[in-house]
Amino acid sequence: MIEVKRQAMGRALLFDIDGTLADTDPLHREAFHRVFAPRGHVVDDERFKRELQGFSNVSIGERFLPDESPERRLAILGEKEAIFRDLVAGQIAPIPGLMALLDRADGAGIPMVAVTNAPRLNAELLLSGLGITERFKAIVIGDELPHGKPHPLPYQEGLRFVGASAPASIAFEDSRSGVQSAAAAGIPTIGLRTTLSHADLVAAGAVASAGAFDDPELLAHLAAAMAW
Repeated sequence: MIEVKRQAMGRALLFDIDGTLADTDPLHREAFHRVFAPRGHVVDDERFKRELQGFSNVSIGERFLPDESPERRLAILGEKEAIFRDLVAGQIAPIPGLMALLDRADGAGIPMVAVTNAPRLNAELLLSGLGITERFKAIVIGDELPHGKPHPLPYQEGLRFVGASAPASIAFEDSRSGVQSAAAAGIPTIGLRTTLSHADLVAAGAVASAGAFDDPELLAHLAAAMAW
């Protein structure tokens, strides 16, 4: 269910993966469109943001494929994920400032956790493609839990497996469902404006937003919150 490397204490930084560590949302949107368009669902930007971005495949299958069996939904969404992995191969680049931020957290001894609704194959592909797999002390996969995002359970599990407290930690998210999940777990959450606007992210529960990890205001906020 969850990969754990070693336990840490106190504070933690928790990161969504798609759209947060790398700007992969356009590729997900294209993959969904290729699979759903023949089934009568046009996936444009607004529909992607509203009904697909950040949601688990289980909930997406229930919404878009109500007449299919659970097994058939799984197969169709597996096809979508395979298309995404083909599209993203060789195109995985970090959000600006990410590597410097990870270096800073490592230097300060602050554990980091990846928390995602993506399937494990996707999560591992992206983390490996960015060369940062070993940075994370735990990888929490929403679809492997009783509840994925927007339920708080994925972030609660992330905190539990590194022994961190919610108020002392910070989460980074780019979707409404992800922000709602982290905020519901009691974690101050910063929204990344890779797809959604500042207003959208704050409305979902983010305490602030940033265009990238090298945003001066974000760095000042982290320096104060993490005491580094």
